Amino acid sequence: MELKDKRNNMAKKYFKKPIKPDPVYNDIQVEKFINYVMRRGKKSVARKAVYDCFDIIKEKTKKEPLVIFNLALNNACPKLEVKSKRVGGATYQVPVEVKRERAVTLACRWLLEAARKKKGKPMKEKLALEIIEASNNAGSVIKKRSDTHKMAEANRAFAHFAW
Repeated sequence: MELKDKRNNMAKKYFKKPIKPDPVYNDIQVEKFINYVMRRGKKSVARKAVYDCFDIIKEKTKKEPLVIFNLALNNACPKLEVKSKRVGGATYQVPVEVKRERAVTLACRWLLEAARKKKGKPMKEKLALEIIEASNNAGSVIKKRSDTHKMAEANRAFAHFAW
């Protein structure tokens, strides 16, 4: 009995590793995005793709790429999403508000997914195009966000299950 109590009292605390800002733009969000782009631990390849993408954005828009990137992320962030909730043998799609951190994660994931689906161009060009489109409230990322919002709106009747 005593041993069990000791084990329960020594619950591990959740510790989130801090992310250092990227060396070029000195921004934590860009470093997170680089980590999302990275595959198989090849961070230098991911960094080159993102920085080249930012150069393309600067050429095409004649604006600061970091501003365009942050605008694209803010435009792509969903406010609502649906989560499955099982109540009395039936599964309902319950609309819930999305926390800021998860919204940014989803936006990054959707940006990358849309860029990777395109064929025939290098990743830096596909990514730049998606970021520019998202900053202008257009493109497949914004469509994905609006579809998510429509789904949540359609299931608004089940909102009372969100407890």
